[in-house]
Amino acid sequence: MVLSLPQTVPPLDGERWPQRRRLIAIVDIGSNSVRLVIYDALLRTPLPIFNEKAVCALGQGLESSGRLNEAGMVLATTAIGRFVRLARAMQVEAVHILATAAVREAADGPAFVATIEAANDVTVQVLSGGEEAKLAALGVLCAVPDANGVVADLGGGSLELAAVSQGVLGKHATLPLGVLRLSEKSGGSRGAAADIVDRALADLKWLGKGRGRALYAVGGAWRAIARLCIAQTAHPILVLDNFTLDRAEAERLLDLVSRQSPKSIEKAPGVPKKRIPTLPMAALVLEKVLQAARPARLVFSVYGMREGKFFRQLPQHLRGEDPLISSCQALAVAAGRFNDHADEIMSWMAPLFPDETPAVRRVRHAASLLGDVFWSEHPDYRAEQAFLRTLRLPFVGIGHQERAVLAVAIYTRYRADGDLPASHGVHSLLNGEAYRMARVMGLALRLCHVLTGGAAGLLPLTRLTAEKKALVLELPDSEPAFRTDLVGRSFERLAKEMGLAPVVRRIT
Repeated sequence: MVLSLPQTVPPLDGERWPQRRRLIAIVDIGSNSVRLVIYDALLRTPLPIFNEKAVCALGQGLESSGRLNEAGMVLATTAIGRFVRLARAMQVEAVHILATAAVREAADGPAFVATIEAANDVTVQVLSGGEEAKLAALGVLCAVPDANGVVADLGGGSLELAAVSQGVLGKHATLPLGVLRLSEKSGGSRGAAADIVDRALADLKWLGKGRGRALYAVGGAWRAIARLCIAQTAHPILVLDNFTLDRAEAERLLDLVSRQSPKSIEKAPGVPKKRIPTLPMAALVLEKVLQAARPARLVFSVYGMREGKFFRQLPQHLRGEDPLISSCQALAVAAGRFNDHADEIMSWMAPLFPDETPAVRRVRHAASLLGDVFWSEHPDYRAEQAFLRTLRLPFVGIGHQERAVLAVAIYTRYRADGDLPASHGVHSLLNGEAYRMARVMGLALRLCHVLTGGAAGLLPLTRLTAEKKALVLELPDSEPAFRTDLVGRSFERLAKEMGLAPVVRRIT
């Protein structure tokens, strides 16, 4: 068989692809690792298009020597040279190089910075502890604009803490409690480390204002702990971001991890091997912060200092967008068949949700945007693929329960009469009312796409209303697009899910 290629390439749609990507690179020189992340700054969502890390342990031995680890400096210099070259080859608009606690506090930190700058023709920004705490908090706010509580960011050299409330940064602090330094200072003793952390946190009286709110845990070590907690609790969603535990459960699990030997942790699936030696100490620090702040829940965040720097680079109009809705809009534009008509769907479906909260409306908006995204999947697997992708895509600013509602709604949009395979386990996240709501969303999406074929402009010609005992669908008698038996079957399923009688009214 011979494959023939088109002789000409059609021009890109100017509305769909308005301009070339605007790439920015951020190199994070941490106490334990050096990382390059490249983002597209024309998007509201901080999704990396490139991400690479080198473990260098720059801060190893800093507590006793006051200097950077010599072997670590060699590794870091090599890694940074590679990262800057890659970034320039990718034609980034700007390279931001940020150095944190180890470089900031080491006696030879300035000399190391000078070497990096001269070798790569770059400027290295050495962050103060306060600036590091602010950027970590901004990273969380980038993903969760209404974050309310305390952001804690653990690195190899320091622990940053910052209060956040409704998009506003409050008091903040930086403490020399990074896992490398704490391990060295305590001699690896759990008891000695606990005393050191307790004394440091006791001076932060404002930390107690996190009581009853959320503690947002940021940093690679704590992300690895999130993996352990997900495995320990058999949580059905493996996405780390916004994985949430109530405080009592979090303290129980963290105490368990903090008392494990590295050899025991090795048996856990998915934990990076280079993180394993520091995880017991990292778990202890997080447990102590929980005890001091006394939040209602622990929320793991994959967004921190780098995303805070990304957020600062965004134009003001992008910063104000809802990160979840922006993510879904970008996906709808990239993968959808026709012009987005989510606003039409939202208005048309609204009578089915007269008492919805802003949180439910937000999920319904996301579902309306995703309702036609998975059309290209194989028909035999479309529903399950749509479900799995919705459950696992790196959406920003959505909790796991909301993610489960969204995934069930999209699954139902493609398969109205099928139950989710029990192996997916999302039922454990949803009570009966939440599951029914997701089904109603999905069946309404299915009906609207049956009515219109996914094309914009037709849905406003119809009207859907929920009366006392009936679900009423009004269709214009003169419109040939609505003369199909498929409408009846889809409509009946939706009415049955709502416990209402289906009534179709043909209007002239």
